[in-house]
Amino acid sequence: MCGIVGYIGNKDAYPIILKGLKRLEYRGYDSAGIAIINGKLNIYKKRGKVSELEDYILGMDKKGTIGIGHTRWATHGEPNDRNAHPHHSQNRIFTIIHNGIIENYTHLKHSLKEQGYEFYSETDTEVLANLIEYIYTSQKVTAEIAVRLALLKVVGAYGLVVLCSEEPDKIIAARKSSPLVIGIGDNEYFLASDATPIIEYTDRVIYLNNDDIAIIKKEEMVLKNLKNDILQPNIEKIDLCISEIEKNGFDHFMLKEIFEQPRSIQDTFRGRISQEMNEIRLGGLYSVNDQLVHAKRIILIACGTSWHAALVGEYLFEDIARIPVEVEYASEFRYRNPLIGKEDVVIAISQSGETADTLAAIQLAKESGALVLGICNVVGSSISRETDAGVYTHAGPEIGVASTKAFTAQVTVLTMMAFMIGKEKGLVSDERMAILIKELYDIPSKIEQILKLNDEFKKIAGIYKHVTNALYLGRGVSFPVALEGALKLKEISYIHAEGYPAAEMKHGPIALIDENMPVIFIATKDKSYDKILSNIQEVKARNGAVIAIVTEGDDIISKMADHTIEIPEADEVLISLLAAVPLQLIAYHIAVMRGCNVDQPRNLAKSVTVE
Repeated sequence: MCGIVGYIGNKDAYPIILKGLKRLEYRGYDSAGIAIINGKLNIYKKRGKVSELEDYILGMDKKGTIGIGHTRWATHGEPNDRNAHPHHSQNRIFTIIHNGIIENYTHLKHSLKEQGYEFYSETDTEVLANLIEYIYTSQKVTAEIAVRLALLKVVGAYGLVVLCSEEPDKIIAARKSSPLVIGIGDNEYFLASDATPIIEYTDRVIYLNNDDIAIIKKEEMVLKNLKNDILQPNIEKIDLCISEIEKNGFDHFMLKEIFEQPRSIQDTFRGRISQEMNEIRLGGLYSVNDQLVHAKRIILIACGTSWHAALVGEYLFEDIARIPVEVEYASEFRYRNPLIGKEDVVIAISQSGETADTLAAIQLAKESGALVLGICNVVGSSISRETDAGVYTHAGPEIGVASTKAFTAQVTVLTMMAFMIGKEKGLVSDERMAILIKELYDIPSKIEQILKLNDEFKKIAGIYKHVTNALYLGRGVSFPVALEGALKLKEISYIHAEGYPAAEMKHGPIALIDENMPVIFIATKDKSYDKILSNIQEVKARNGAVIAIVTEGDDIISKMADHTIEIPEADEVLISLLAAVPLQLIAYHIAVMRGCNVDQPRNLAKSVTVE
C-alpha cells in the first residue's frame, strides 16, 4: 500500500526522493516523510500529501547523499504527524520506513516495554524500529545482524528500509510479501516499492524475493537471505518509458488511462492473435496448455475491479470453452477451507501482481496441488513469480487509483484464453474463430469512436452530479460491467452506487427507485434484449431516470430512456470491453464536478499489499 523510496550514491538525495514520493503517491497519501543522513540524521514528516511535506520543509537542511522517503496509507494509527514514517528507535540509532503489517506487534511491544522502551506513535513500525535497536545494543551486533535477527521474530509482511546512525554509510533493505525493487546505477543505488521512481535513472533492477536482505553501500551491494546465505542477484532490465508515468497534457491520470485503452488493449493482444493463421498463441501458457484445456474446473480469484474482470471471464470460459468456472474473492477464498483438486486450474488476477489476499490464495491453491496461473500487469511482480505460468496484460503503468485500462486489459486476456481453449477443444469452428479474432482486432478502433463522445458523457454527468444514489443494471456478460460501473462511481465521487443483474431489480432494489435516482442500463442488443426492455419500462413506470447504453442505431430504447449512449455493434462476448468505457467517463466527470480528487480518492490506495 505505502510507497517507499531510497537513495545512496554521490548525488543529492532529497530531490530524487521527493520526486520518487510524488510518483508513488498513488500507493498512499495519508502522510509523507523523509530522512536524510548528512553527518547527522534529519527526519521530516507531515500529515497529508507529499506537496504538504515539501512546503513544510522548505528552507530546512536537506543536504545529504543517503536518504529514505515514505508516503503512507494508514493501517496502524490514524493519519497524523506522529504516526507518519520514517520512524526512529527510542535512542535514534535506527530509522526505518515500512510497507506491510507486523501481525505480532502487540506481543513485541509488550516485551520491549518490559525492557524500558517507550512508544510515541500507534504504529507497528515503531515497534520494529525499537526491536532492531534492542537487539543491536543488547547483543552488541552489527546493524545488518540486528535487522536479520529482528525479522526472525516478526510475523507479518514487510517491505523495509533501514538507516543506522552508527553505521551511516549503508542502507539495509528487506522484503517479505511486500514489494521492493533496487535500481542499479553507477556507484549509486535506488530503492522503491515499484519501478516508477527508478526509471528516470536506470533500467537495471533487482526485484527482492521473500526473506531477501540487501546491504547497500555506494559502491557495492550484498544480497542475503534470513539464514545469512549469500545470494546471487538476478539483474533484470525494465522496459518502461518516463512518458508512461506522466499525465501528458491530461488533467488527471485517470482520464489519460481511460483514453489509453485503445492502445492498451491492442498492446495486450499484439503478437498473440493472428488473423492470417486464424489462431491465438499465449506464450506464457505454452508449457501448461494441455492442463488448461483439460481442466475439470477453473477457479478465478481476484479482488475489486479484477474480481469484476473475473466475472466476465466466467461467462466467457463457460460459454466458449465449456469449462465450469467459480469466481472467488481472494480475501475470502483462503478462509473458507475451499475444495481444490489437482485437476483444477486456479487463475489469479491482479493489476499490480502484489495484492496480499490474492497472494495468500495462490499459496493455498499451490499447497492443494492445483495448477496456478497468473494474469497481471507488472513484470517481476510477486504473482508473476509465485504462479506456475501466466499472461501479462501489457496495459502499461496505471497510476490512477481507480482502475480503468487494467480492467479492459484483463478482460482482453481472459477473452483470448477462452477463444484459445474453445478452439483447442473443437468447440469453436474455424469460421467462428475468424469472426471472433476479427471482432477483437476491431475493439480498439471502436473504443476510439466511443471516446469521441466524451462531451456527451460530460453533459450527462452534469445532470446527475448531485445525486446521492445510483443503480447499475445489466444481464449476462453485462452484469459484471454494471458492477464495475457502480464501483467506479462510488470510488471516486463518493456517491452510493450498486450493480445488479437486471432481473434482480424486482427482488429489492426497485424499492429505491424514484425521480431522484438514476438507473444506468447496459442494454445492448443480445439474447436478453427483450427482457432488458421490460426492466427499463418497470423503472420508467416508477418515475426513475434511465441512462441506457445501447447498440448503435437502436431506435426503441431511445424512445423510452432519458438518455441513450450509443456504442458500436460488437459480438456479445466482447461487449464488456466497449460498455465499460462510457461508465468510466461518466464517473470521472461526476467526480471532477463534485470537486473530488479523482486520482487519489479518499481512504483508497492503488496496491493493496496488506490483508
